[in-house]
Amino acid sequence: MKKLMKNPRRVMWLFFAMSLLLLFVTKACLGQAATSDKTTLAILNFNTKNVTADAAMVQNMVQLEVMKTNVFSVLDQYDVNDILKKNKGRYADCYGKTCLVGLAKELGADQVLTGNVERFGDKIVVTLRLIDVKTEAIAKVAVGEFLDIQEELQNMIKITVNDLLDIENDPNLVNLLVDYDAPISSPMTTLRLNGPRMGFSVTMGDAAERLQAPKTEGGYEMFPVITQFGYQFETQYLSAGNFQALLEFIGLVGGLESGVFIPSISVLNGFRSNVNGWEFAFGPSFKLVRTAPGYYDENGDWHLEYEWDYNNGDIPYEVQELPDSRGSLRFSTSLVLAVGKTFKSGYLNIPVNVYVVPNKKGTIIGTSIGFNISKKTK
Repeated sequence: MKKLMKNPRRVMWLFFAMSLLLLFVTKACLGQAATSDKTTLAILNFNTKNVTADAAMVQNMVQLEVMKTNVFSVLDQYDVNDILKKNKGRYADCYGKTCLVGLAKELGADQVLTGNVERFGDKIVVTLRLIDVKTEAIAKVAVGEFLDIQEELQNMIKITVNDLLDIENDPNLVNLLVDYDAPISSPMTTLRLNGPRMGFSVTMGDAAERLQAPKTEGGYEMFPVITQFGYQFETQYLSAGNFQALLEFIGLVGGLESGVFIPSISVLNGFRSNVNGWEFAFGPSFKLVRTAPGYYDENGDWHLEYEWDYNNGDIPYEVQELPDSRGSLRFSTSLVLAVGKTFKSGYLNIPVNVYVVPNKKGTIIGTSIGFNISKKTK
């Protein structure tokens, strides 16, 4: 001991080693105590109906998901089977609360977990019941309604087990599988988000001058700002992870405030974030517009091409095809670039978009707002 005390370095290492040993022993004791304090759970006698998985498979899935939570001390399935074999007559068709409590007492369990999985129409319902053996009362019930995607049955059971034990679920997993009253985003289904649209647009450049010009000069005497009303047919053809792919058909009528009927149809391909609702879309737009070839003279006055006397040579000004009430009715095509965000109030979607239609003769910028409620189709 004296030699040891004369060597402080050895004393320090000895103290360090004893501290580590004490730490490991304490941790092991606490871990054993925590394990012994856990409630003993028996998972018994599940029932299935109209699903591909049988009762034994469902029971194994439930046992696996419960064990993952590390909340209970789950009885081994082999021990449970041994008791059932010894009491074939007493516990045959044991699904009621009284029968299950009696079986749990023989197993030495504190609580019993039982339930059933059934398919109703186009949904799968998972029901879990937790029974307290001492009070012989149902302690808690969890019911999950899911889309009919039977290959995802284990995930459905996982969600319901977490609900039963007040454990937070992954929202993306829930969003893909849970069957709400309104449809959800799932790669297994197609969503149609249809609804009215309204807004306004502003046309710039030479086209704007022609629209606002007097009718005596071939214009339309329109206001600078054009209101628009219509309807959007939207199909969500892909939803995976945090994004959705959309196909949008938008029919609008504009110019009614100026006594003008300007119909248009746009076909857009869009991408929307499931997380924050932001969206980007692009595609062609088609309009029916009366246009005519003409030119602006040195004074900035508009003239139709046929008004020029070609005996004086070719027209020294740029000839353009612009809106003119005296012209022919033609299809006009253009590209639409749009960005927007969908706000949600319950199951009501409120899309707000800003768009631009680039054109060297007159770029159009505008905005629109609408509303819709999801409708699910297979």
